[in-house]
Amino acid sequence: MTRVMRVVVAVAALLGSIAGCRDISGFTTGTGNSYQGSVVAADFVLAGVGATTNLCLTIDTDRLQDTPGNLSTDDGRFHAVPMRTIPQIWQDPLSTLSFGEGRLKNLVYVATASTPFADGNGNDVLVVVSLMQSGEIEVRLLRGAPGAAVDAAPSSGGNLFAVFDLQREAVPCSY
Repeated sequence: MTRVMRVVVAVAALLGSIAGCRDISGFTTGTGNSYQGSVVAADFVLAGVGATTNLCLTIDTDRLQDTPGNLSTDDGRFHAVPMRTIPQIWQDPLSTLSFGEGRLKNLVYVATASTPFADGNGNDVLVVVSLMQSGEIEVRLLRGAPGAAVDAAPSSGGNLFAVFDLQREAVPCSY
């Protein structure tokens, strides 16, 4: 391969890597702003949260690996709860989690509920934050699974599964 061809290949590779970078800095809420929205009230993707629950999120895309932001719900389950990073995740392929169309980046965190769950198995909830190409954010809250009771209907225990569609608001979280 000639020197000119090597330079062309190197430039093409560099341009390809730049094109693959996605600027997510516009998602940072800053002071007095937030993302707010309601839960997707469909029974097949909802457990452990009321069908009218709203969520409010603040996020700092410069701090995704240490103090990314807080979340609150208007049902009192979460109140300005910090999302906690899982340090090992940033070195694992899970940090490149990709699912569905229209997502720029998916982020995985843990948040501790402000009020206890009835099953007594702790209050930590897995939080999946999806930064959408539309400029909106989706948040998924996951915890536990329904318990299977022999010869009876499964109990919900501390099962939580909820999807929230959030839009940017020029107001802080009020709950």
